[in-house]
Amino acid sequence: MTSYCEYLRIHPEDTLNKQYHDDEYGFPLAEDAALLERLALEINQAGLSWTLMLKRKDNFHRAFEGFAVDKLAAYGEKDVSRLLSDAGII
Repeated sequence: MTSYCEYLRIHPEDTLNKQYHDDEYGFPLAEDAALLERLALEINQAGLSWTLMLKRKDNFHRAFEGFAVDKLAAYGEKDVSRLLSDAGII
């Protein structure tokens, strides 16, 4: 099995995964919004490629209002319906 770092050496054109690998993957997260974002992406990724999640990351950030915990905690039925109908997220 090829390691992720080896994958990036073999596929230098994959700038989306390279940026994530170099700037985010394995770095500790301390802010609530960053932790919640990572959790949401990981949960929604189940069974899908991580590349797909990276391509939709901005959509998730927009749909979940920057993952501001206070805003998300106040979500109601209208917000849930909006999220369920948002084709930009999973």
